[in-house]
Amino acid sequence: MQSALSPAGIQASRILDLWHLTLAVCCIVFAAILLACLIAMIRAPRADHATPADLSAIGRREPQVRFWVVASTAVSTFLLFGLVLADVLTDRALSRLPVDNALRIEMTGYQWWWQARYLPDGEAPGFVLANELHVPVGRPVVVSLKAADVIHTFWVPNLHGKKDMIPGRDATIEFRADKAGVYRGQCAEFCGYEHALMAFSITADPPAQYEAWAAQQRKAAQTPSDEIAVRGRDVFMSQDCARCHTVRGSEAQGALGPDLTHIASRRTLAAGTLANNRDNLTGWIVDPRALKPGTVMPPTRLPPADLNALLTWMETLK
Repeated sequence: MQSALSPAGIQASRILDLWHLTLAVCCIVFAAILLACLIAMIRAPRADHATPADLSAIGRREPQVRFWVVASTAVSTFLLFGLVLADVLTDRALSRLPVDNALRIEMTGYQWWWQARYLPDGEAPGFVLANELHVPVGRPVVVSLKAADVIHTFWVPNLHGKKDMIPGRDATIEFRADKAGVYRGQCAEFCGYEHALMAFSITADPPAQYEAWAAQQRKAAQTPSDEIAVRGRDVFMSQDCARCHTVRGSEAQGALGPDLTHIASRRTLAAGTLANNRDNLTGWIVDPRALKPGTVMPPTRLPPADLNALLTWMETLK
């Protein structure tokens, strides 16, 4: 779901209230202008090409018309100041979310994917993942926003408004998800060739379900026991994969691409571009630029047996 008209948190609800007020005022003003134009058209004298010009109105004062012009201007000014006041009050309400015991996440935008670093939560250590966040329902979340290359914008309309991510300047956004569900986020600032394919998701889980998910994410990748999976891990380590990606619990400690420690538990691949299944994963490994032109990940050509083993191992990373 990705809709500003379906709020799942208090901030999004406040923004929706402001939207409804603005829409109502603009519709009333627009209707009043159309009505004035209609009245003017009905009252206008009829003429044809032979009718002489009516010059009697030159220099003539029309108090009634002057009154309506002044009144309309005054009402429009009052409404505009009212919208400004509503915007200020909404902004103040958004900034007053209590952030005691907040979950803290550091979100970094890259061309064209997202890295989420969960900071330590009490005595529990932090962890890193990519493109798919989980948060507990009813608990405030503070997201620190960074941009690694160009300007990006963090936007999850069901939960909050937009927040720019400017290289060299850190920003934060606070929100609280009050309804369980999966909410789509999107980079809302044009950031290059694959801007439209730079999505992410936020899953709001009940607190107990979130804690179980987070506990699993903190674990290192399990050691494969299947012979084919072991071979697949060795293929991963022998290729450029291990130089670009991290798989915690293995020798792969690359930092150029997303953390793949639990890739098999994610819903999508390539920042929301593809459903996470074996066929799409195969295509992404073999020729990622055919699926997402402009991505920096190079093609990986492998013998069929090695590719099958690599896929088998990656499917164990849950």
